[in-house]
Amino acid sequence: MDSKIIEFINWAKRNNWSIIEKNEKSLCLRTDIILRYKVIPSEYVELLKRIKRLIAPNEKAWFICEDEYNDKSEIVFKWNEFELISLEAAKDDDEWKSEIISWWNEKLPIFLSVKDGYSFYAIDLSNNKGSIVKGYEPEFEE
Repeated sequence: MDSKIIEFINWAKRNNWSIIEKNEKSLCLRTDIILRYKVIPSEYVELLKRIKRLIAPNEKAWFICEDEYNDKSEIVFKWNEFELISLEAAKDDDEWKSEIISWWNEKLPIFLSVKDGYSFYAIDLSNNKGSIVKGYEPEFEE
């Protein structure tokens, strides 16, 4: 597992991604994140333990790292920005809001992009496979 993470970090460096590696290989996520996403795949946990920041060269796409999940980042977008946008669109429709929240409870956002509109990648936690899903505006959950 470590070799794949190191390989990915080296790829990011070779491709001019802005990357800050952590000195200490630790991870401390907020309680509400841990309670919401009880089983985060170990591969992603290992990446989060190694990387403090990982931003594309154009600065329009980035991985969500520990600081973003803990709301301690300088990035304007919150880690769950697209869920918040969807909830705002649902306004007073409680059933729709419930569907949005349920959907995001099973999808851990890991990567956000604003390059060609808003889009994301997330880990699908609804099964043990940890599949990666992609969503984009206007209806992220579609």
